This record gives sequence, structure tokens and C-alpha cells, in this order.
Amino acid sequence: MASEKVETIVAGNYIEMERDVGGDGGDHGDQPGGDAASSGARGGGGEKLALSSLFWHGGSVYDAWFSCASNQVAQVLLTLPYSFSQLGMASGLVFQLFYGLMGSWTAYLISVLYVEYRTRKEREKVDFRNHVIQWFEVLDGLLGKHWRNIGLFFNCTFLLFGSVIQLIACASNIYYINDKYDKRTWTYIFGACCASTVFIPSFHNYRIWSFLGLLMTTYTAWYLTIAAIAHGQVEGVTHSGPSKMVLYFTGATNILYTFGGHAVTVEIMHAMWKPQKFKLIYLVATLYVLTLTLPSASAVYWAFGDMLLDHSNAFSLLPRSGFRDAAVILMLIHQFITFGFACTPLYFVWEKLIGVHETGSVALRARRGSPSWCPSGSWPSSSLLRPHQLHRGLAAVSLIQQFIVYSVEVHAKVMMLATPVQTAEMVQD
Repeated sequence: MASEKVETIVAGNYIEMERDVGGDGGDHGDQPGGDAASSGARGGGGEKLALSSLFWHGGSVYDAWFSCASNQVAQVLLTLPYSFSQLGMASGLVFQLFYGLMGSWTAYLISVLYVEYRTRKEREKVDFRNHVIQWFEVLDGLLGKHWRNIGLFFNCTFLLFGSVIQLIACASNIYYINDKYDKRTWTYIFGACCASTVFIPSFHNYRIWSFLGLLMTTYTAWYLTIAAIAHGQVEGVTHSGPSKMVLYFTGATNILYTFGGHAVTVEIMHAMWKPQKFKLIYLVATLYVLTLTLPSASAVYWAFGDMLLDHSNAFSLLPRSGFRDAAVILMLIHQFITFGFACTPLYFVWEKLIGVHETGSVALRARRGSPSWCPSGSWPSSSLLRPHQLHRGLAAVSLIQQFIVYSVEVHAKVMMLATPVQTAEMVQD
């Protein structure tokens, strides 16, 4: 009964709010529909609205799945073979399965806490029509300001460095097909391009990008697999496995980074029409991602072995061809999308800080992009510090991510059950 009650409260009110807003197209929580859609169709604008809805307004279970799967695997697809050379084949496979399952479990905990928070707030008649709920707000509403500050610090730090990594990755990849400029210059160029993501209103509007992003990583993963097998093992290949403890744990943290994209989980849930259906989406997305990462990393490590210890990017060992250049270009586009996933929550935090987050005007929201350029512009500047140390950046971010992926979520759930008062107030098990 409690579960049914949650569905009625959350899903019912949410859809009603979306219909109240109509087909504005700019609000953070828009779903096209209602009277606006009907009048648009009668006036001859129905086809335009339908096309906009198809590519721009996402909120279904499938949209959430595409977002989770697309966001999980990006540049790490190219560095996982390097991790296998540090860990060995057996440990690499085991860590992928282990971190994938653990990441799915903590995503489930996040979904439970989000639905709990949202249900309580909607009972208090809080209107989320133009407000995107974020993880630190969930912690604040359920556990207080100290938990809010912890969540805000770790999430923003992780997303900041995650954005930097995407820019470094762009420069690293493009260098394999165009070395006219050095990697530092390429980082400037891609930093300017990626900063335009400030004009994407919300995670609703990543519908087509998430879909295309997953196609791109799927192509790249299977290109790596097929190209490595077709290339065959290099002469005298060795697979010595872990040789130093520091290398072993560096490889493990890179795999942790692969399956720990939880910093945007709440925002993805909030973009759903029925967020209570999110619980198993992350698990299904992880299972699909494993079909990409396990074959590609294993095949490249099988072909090149210990040579990967000196080549953190798998592209560097594969012969140049049209297929490889296509994979490089697709990964560049995907990193633009991943940068947007990492920075959009930071834009929301900035909007809330300066008090423009809940505006319903598309024009005002476009103008809010100007102050948001201040934090977004710092990413490319920061990324210029070490444009050649991508694998070290991944390891550093992974150390921060362990708090985001595991510690905060698990402790928050335990604290929710720690007192009889909190347990009695919970609306679902």
C-alpha cells in the first residue's frame, strides 16, 4: 500500500504540473502536452510540437536508461585496457563486475531517498514546476544541513574534475588524427565548444544526445574489440599482470570511475515523468555497459599485453584507418555530451546561488547563461594544468568518487533507519 501511495503522490502530481506548464519548452520540468499541445495541433503547429517532443523533451523510462548508459562509459572505454595491464585479466574482469553491481545498489539507494524526499515535500504542497531537485537537497530535507554540505562538496568537486577530464580527453583523442596543434591548444578549442552546454535547460533536453551518445560508445567499443582481434597479438606479447601495488590500485580506481556516475543520478530521476520507476534502470544500464567494456578491454589487453603500461589510450596502439578515425570523432562528440552531463548540475547550483533557477521565462533563462559562464569558464583553464596526465586525473577523481558512489548514500540510508521517528515517517520500505 505504501508503494502504491508513493506512485499516486509522486507520479500524479508531477504529470499535473507538467501539463500546467504546457509546451513552453524551456522550463526545467516540462513535458509537452495538455491544452497547449491540443491548441497547437489545431492551429497547425502540432507537427512542430511533435518533432520538438521527439528530439527535445525526454522523460520516459527509456530516456533515463539512455542517459544512465551513455553517461556511464565515455573516455574510460579507451583507458580500461590500460587498467587491465595494471590489474591483470582476472582482476580486471572481477572488478568490473563487482563495481558494476555495487554501483547499481547505491543507485537504488539514491532512488529510494529521492522518492522519499519528493513525496514528503509534495505532501507539504511544495511546487517543483521550475525547480530541479539535486542530491544535496535530498540530503538536506531528510538529514539536515550538515549532510547537505557534505553532499554538495563531494558532488561539485567530482563534477568539476570530471568536466576537466572530458576536456583533456578531447585533446588527447583529436591529437591522433590531427597533430597540427598541440594538446594544450586543442583543450582551449574544446573548452570553448563545450561551454555552450550552459544553454541546455535541463536533463529533459538530452533525449537525442543520450541516444546518439550510446550509439557512439557502442560503435567505439566494438571497433576496439574487432580491431584488436583482427590485429592479433603482437610479437613477444606478455601479460605479466600486477607488478606494483600502486599500479594495482590505480587500475582499480579507474574501473570504479567507470561504474560510479552517481553525481547526476538525482537530476536524471527528476527529469522522468514517473521517477519511482528508476530503481532498476541503473542496473539494466550497467548490464548493457558491461557488454561494451568487458569484450573491448579484454581484446585490447589480449592483443597488446604489457605494452599498454606505456599507452593509457587504446587508440595509440591501433593502426590508423577510417574506422579508427570514425571512432575518434564519435568519442569527441560523446565527450561533449558527457561534459554537458557533468556541468549541467553545476549550472543548476550556480543558478540557485544567484537566485534565477526557478524563473519560467526562456529569455531570462538564456540570460542566466551569462553568470553561469563564470564557473563553466574555469573548467578549460583548470584543464590546461596537466593536459597529458589523463590517467592520473581519472585516478584522482575516482578517489573522490568513492565517497559519492558508496559512503554518502549508504550512511544516509543507515541514518534514515537509525531513529524510530525517521523510520515511522518513511513512506516506503
